[in-house]
Amino acid sequence: MKLSKLFVYLLALMMLAVLCLSTIYMLLEHKVKQSIHLQEPLLFQVKSGQSANSVLKQLYSQGLVTEPLVLKIWLKLDPQLANIKVGTYPLSPNMSQLALFELLSSGLEAQFSIRLIEGLRWRDWLITLQAHPNLKIETNFEQEIQQFLQEIEQVSLEGWLMPETYYFNDQTPSIQIVKRAHRDMQAYLAQAWQGRAFDLPYDNPYQGLIMASIIEKETAVGAERSRISGVFVNRLNTNMRLQTDPTVIYGMGDAFDGDIRRKDLRAATPYNTYVIKGLPPTPIAMPGKLAIDATFHPLTTDEVYFVSKGDGSHKFSVTLKEHNAAVRKYQLNK
Repeated sequence: MKLSKLFVYLLALMMLAVLCLSTIYMLLEHKVKQSIHLQEPLLFQVKSGQSANSVLKQLYSQGLVTEPLVLKIWLKLDPQLANIKVGTYPLSPNMSQLALFELLSSGLEAQFSIRLIEGLRWRDWLITLQAHPNLKIETNFEQEIQQFLQEIEQVSLEGWLMPETYYFNDQTPSIQIVKRAHRDMQAYLAQAWQGRAFDLPYDNPYQGLIMASIIEKETAVGAERSRISGVFVNRLNTNMRLQTDPTVIYGMGDAFDGDIRRKDLRAATPYNTYVIKGLPPTPIAMPGKLAIDATFHPLTTDEVYFVSKGDGSHKFSVTLKEHNAAVRKYQLNK
């Protein structure tokens, strides 16, 4: 009988202990599910070497949490949440303290983006890369670029980077964006070359890349790209000079002040297609996918001339007589 009473007593104590622990757990859970103190979105950085306790102190010092001891106990109960990872994380108002540590232990960092625009040169892209606050420009960046050029066996990055929006983590080295853009361009160019139209006047994909850069600079009207491509194919096939102003401008470099003069058209530079026959030695800009597609799938016509109409579009002509008339109409206003 005494043993029976003792068992009942112990059972009651155990039930009371379980009830107390359950109550404490629910109170702790209620606390950690409360929102952090934040009015606007914030980027929170976990630095290398930081422990969960040091992050807790940082959160407390910034006023984001007010009861670090509760969180410390909770992290003991759920040690996986204490396995925080280095990175920059996006905190938002109304985020719970529990959600905060779930984020820090997930490694899902804040994502940033950079838009590299088609038709711009490598030097323009370099300025864009250097100006982005969340990209890291190394002190030896130029040296890294030169080393990368040796790896890909090129003298310049001009034309070799794919215009696109690239996403990255905070303080990603800029050279990584450059390498990604190069891989994307290589892959797309190889695919386009394999699927090219028959009997084009290009010996290799790089010549197509050069032409794509010229087409990119010649028009912003998407519907005209394949037509302009066809004009240039006709010119190359008949040994005519390309006579395209963007190549002249590229060859002028910093001397270009917004105007092309007669002397500029006669200047002997490797890029002056009014002087040289065939393609210039390198691309003159970063071509986008549509320009590449147009290069390898030109529109079949007899046209060998085109002139700007002043509204971004062009007038195309088959004969020199038609072309001269178009020049008088759209360029000389006669």
